[in-house]
Amino acid sequence: MTDTLLNSWWMLALRGAIAILFGMLAAMAPGLTLIWLIALFAAYALLGGAVWLVGAVKNRRADDHWWVPLILGLASIGAAILALIHPALTATVLVLLIGANALVTGVLDLVLAVRMRKFMRNDVLLMLNAAASIVFGVIVFLYPAAGALALVWLISLYAIVSGALLLAAALQVRAWTRVNAARSSPAAGAA
Repeated sequence: MTDTLLNSWWMLALRGAIAILFGMLAAMAPGLTLIWLIALFAAYALLGGAVWLVGAVKNRRADDHWWVPLILGLASIGAAILALIHPALTATVLVLLIGANALVTGVLDLVLAVRMRKFMRNDVLLMLNAAASIVFGVIVFLYPAAGALALVWLISLYAIVSGALLLAAALQVRAWTRVNAARSSPAAGAA
């Protein structure tokens, strides 16, 4: 799994960009109907899940823990499909579905962050993203009957913060990977 992330930092960047786009779209139109909210969430979960699946499959031979991003991708895609199959879900059920997705994502991101600490010291961005996801999921489960407008704003804020943290983490992983590649290249050893 760590090799997957180090070789494919773009997965974090793409997840971050998708999250920011989702958050901005939701914030620009807070009066979205429940159907549009379901469609936006389904698109967000489907695209984010697809990114993890591609990265996992691409690195399955190089990384023994490739199945962790695979599970994350399948969970996100499953949440998207469930939202699309049952568009008439009540607001409470949708809120719980979004909260469950955030909790699963947060826990798996926390596992990823802990594994990354072996390679990158003082990297807290993935941990902050994991914490934001877990806190968001817990808040959603504690207050599932929140109004639709408050839900849209909360989801928007969560997606934008999470996306920004993922983009920053992707840049940090990319920089770390380039520095270590330069250090381990034959030309760097000869100098």
